[in-house]
Amino acid sequence: MRFIIFVIDDLSGSGTPEEMVAIDAFNDKLRENDQLLFACGLSAPENGNVIDNRNDANINTGKPLFDAKESYSGFWLITAENLDSARKLAFEGSKSCNRKVELRPLHG
Repeated sequence: MRFIIFVIDDLSGSGTPEEMVAIDAFNDKLRENDQLLFACGLSAPENGNVIDNRNDANINTGKPLFDAKESYSGFWLITAENLDSARKLAFEGSKSCNRKVELRPLHG
């Protein structure tokens, strides 16, 4: 099964050097267990831009979808045998990055 683990940040800034070491160790563990599909950080929400061209609407908002105190600052795409295994990895990911995370199964 495939899952996404979103990292939730409060816009307080980048991870500390200690957090980056812990994140790298978590990434290495995922790689060693063939569970990491992809991982990366996201730019700040103010760089977001909602585009809507349904029915040729040609709408370009120039801003993110949500204006909130928290946003996604990165994510892991992982594989796990089941939801329980993915949940355990999400707990490890949360600890490594010292942030809240959101776990979601992927369709298909």
